[in-house]
Amino acid sequence: MADVAGKLREVFVEALDLDAEVDVENLKYRDIEAWDSVGHMALVAAIEDEFDVEFDTDQVIDMSSFKVAVDMVTDLQSK
Repeated sequence: MADVAGKLREVFVEALDLDAEVDVENLKYRDIEAWDSVGHMALVAAIEDEFDVEFDTDQVIDMSSFKVAVDMVTDLQSK
């Protein structure tokens, strides 16, 4: 899971164009301006590309934080 979290942190930083001072591990949807609905869809696409996974609609809607994203990716990779 640590490897997933590390890679996912990089995806969040790149997809949302985050500054170094942003605490990605505790980030939640709409905590910052960049993670709005458009940013969310870009983030989802970037995660799917990086991890070669596909989220269903409910998962896209439920991805409300970095921690939730880590759990979702970990779960999808184990299937």
